[in-house]
Amino acid sequence: MDFFSINNILVNIPLGTGYNFSYVEATGTISGLLCIWFASQEKNINYLFGLINVSLFAVIFFQIQLYASLILQFFFFVANIYGWYAWSRVNEQKQIALKIRWLNPKQMVIVAAISILAILIMTFNIDQLFGYMAKAVVLLLQGIGLHITMPELKPDAFPFWDSVMTVLSIVAMILMTRKHVENWLIWVIIDVISVVIYYQQGVLAMSLQYIILTGIALNGARLWIKAAKHHEEEQAKSNVN
Repeated sequence: MDFFSINNILVNIPLGTGYNFSYVEATGTISGLLCIWFASQEKNINYLFGLINVSLFAVIFFQIQLYASLILQFFFFVANIYGWYAWSRVNEQKQIALKIRWLNPKQMVIVAAISILAILIMTFNIDQLFGYMAKAVVLLLQGIGLHITMPELKPDAFPFWDSVMTVLSIVAMILMTRKHVENWLIWVIIDVISVVIYYQQGVLAMSLQYIILTGIALNGARLWIKAAKHHEEEQAKSNVN
């Protein structure tokens, strides 16, 4: 189990006074970069790396007390499985069922309203919510015979920003599984916030990763905007014919 500890060091990186890069962080970081890169290229294999990434990051977030981000990984795990299915599905003509497209104005308003409400609710309840979830997991593990006790939970380090990242990440992931262009624009916002938060928490490699992810997200937005425009033009020609 030492592999999963952020104190199990792979290499010391000469950043500032030196940064201890753990095995679990290295593996999670690399898989996360591969996931987003393949997603920007509209490749289904991105979800395989996504499953590895969210599993390892869940372990990291627990150790650095970012509970909203930890809860988020459970959602991401399920969303990656669904996204893999949705992207792989084909119709009778053997064409990809989903096409890259924009949200319509009504959908944008609904998404924005739900996001703001969810952020406000989570900001003021994240510690209680994670406490309930942690207790449920402990009881479940005890029920199957494992000798485990309830860990001491510290308050969330950044409740508002953690909640913003969590809610927007859920929204972006859902939009990605349905191939809406807006997912990349939301990821850019999340990545910028993440760079600062992870730096503040001392997880420098993850902060550096999110700088790289910001660039990938911007490139993904560029590619998907171009693809959406192409699909719109094809649809317009089809309607004329």
